[in-house]
Amino acid sequence: MWALYKKEINAFFGNLSGYLILSLFLVSLGLIVWVFPDTSVLEYGFADLEALFVYAPYVFTFLIPAMTMKMIAEERKTGTWELLMTSPLSISKIILAKYLATISLVLIAVLPTLIYYWSIVQLGQPVGNIDHAGFFGSFIGLLFMGAVFAAIGLFGSALTVHQVVAFVWGVFLCFFLYFGLTALVELNVYHPFALLLEELSLSFHYRSMSRGVIASSNLSYFIFIIGLMLLLTGLIIKRR
Repeated sequence: MWALYKKEINAFFGNLSGYLILSLFLVSLGLIVWVFPDTSVLEYGFADLEALFVYAPYVFTFLIPAMTMKMIAEERKTGTWELLMTSPLSISKIILAKYLATISLVLIAVLPTLIYYWSIVQLGQPVGNIDHAGFFGSFIGLLFMGAVFAAIGLFGSALTVHQVVAFVWGVFLCFFLYFGLTALVELNVYHPFALLLEELSLSFHYRSMSRGVIASSNLSYFIFIIGLMLLLTGLIIKRR
């Protein structure tokens, strides 16, 4: 399993597109935090990284499906998937190896943003004047959101043999889970299922963690969605 995990990591960094994806992620967040006047912390005047965590989900919606679109779809298209199926690895181990590889790539993408935290700590008046609990709650929430999007991206890649279609599926499902359910609630505030839809949305639990409170209900939600997506991925693969 670990050999497959290493293969996926090497395949991502063995291609120029891998470096391009990570560079676009860091550059776009850097522009949001430091450059764009409407979101720049320098213009805002407070030691706060709220803009980072507000706009990171938008970037994740495209970044993570771009990471996962090849992992199953491309292997099935090129015929290497049959080799995996005849290997000693079970389907669950194959999915787990690819999922862990995606999580590692998400970590590699997100960890450099800690530099922003250090910069804001130094810029605070006095130094260190920042809501540490809020930052790390949001940061942990961002990691869990990335883990959910990774599972969704793998599911999208299992639905087709075409990378572009897998990418579109991943973007659509990530967008719907984070933005779509909340939008449905806002369209009909007094609907009896409004509260349920809100609690099913990823944004609801992400915002909850952004307040600095790591509640078991939020963690359970993330873990449930991850498990569900990986289970559905396995079922799709077995069916085909």
